[in-house]
Amino acid sequence: MQFPDVNNITVDDAGKILPEKKNIQLHVLRLDKIHPVISGNKWFKLKYHLENFQKGNFEGIVTFGGAWSNHIVATACACYQQGISCAGIIRGEKLLQPSATLMEAEDFKMKLIFISRNEFRNKNESGLPDEIKKTFAGYYIIPEGGGGTEGEKGAAEIFQLLPENNYTHIACAIGTGTMFIGLQNSKLAGQKLLGISALKGWHEKIAKDDAMIFTEYHFGGYARIDKTLLTFMNDFYKRTEIPLDFVYTGKLAFAITDLINKDFFPSGSNILMIHSGGLQGNASLEKGSLIF
Repeated sequence: MQFPDVNNITVDDAGKILPEKKNIQLHVLRLDKIHPVISGNKWFKLKYHLENFQKGNFEGIVTFGGAWSNHIVATACACYQQGISCAGIIRGEKLLQPSATLMEAEDFKMKLIFISRNEFRNKNESGLPDEIKKTFAGYYIIPEGGGGTEGEKGAAEIFQLLPENNYTHIACAIGTGTMFIGLQNSKLAGQKLLGISALKGWHEKIAKDDAMIFTEYHFGGYARIDKTLLTFMNDFYKRTEIPLDFVYTGKLAFAITDLINKDFFPSGSNILMIHSGGLQGNASLEKGSLIF
């Protein structure tokens, strides 16, 4: 894929949410502005997978995700634009009323295959069901969330969008951990990398020197939400005009604000929050929950 136009991607000052009398700066890298569908870090995590596909003799692309997966719809769109046959292995039984995400993926000609949650959970251990293996034997497989070394390599290029990298702390949300690893591999020496896990019970030890993962801001688990988080997201938007999603960036921004209030960051800190996109998932919320 062609590299996104840097002029369309901004680093926004979110200082309006900071407590007074704290000598701290907070900025947000708006990766959500890269593309209306291939949003945020998805563009980076797909880049080298798509290059591998083009170099090989594959019939199409197959990948994995849930009913509201940002990765599923981003992959579907990228394949549609490049004329690549693609399929999505979806977690859970097919519903009578599919999610807006899956309907959009189908609009991009992605073939959807539904498997049980147990089969999906064990896909990396016992492999896919035989009939699915046979159907997609000649397809290039992209791991869930665009993971793997290709996804990490792409995520490492996120910093190339910065006009200058003078930040003391970089903060991002963690799902599969792919973006976190990529940023960890490309950050400047001495910069602190903070990962905010969106999953309950994160145990993988992927953080190296000058990096750490916070596991207490998941709000009950993956894609879980409560009134406190919704109120925060609406207030954040009122103050900054920056929309957040409730799965990743809402929890990320909440965590950064909470850590600032708890004096985690030293005076003089210059924090960069990576906005990883994913706003389409907000459509799963009850209408009126968010003001944006």
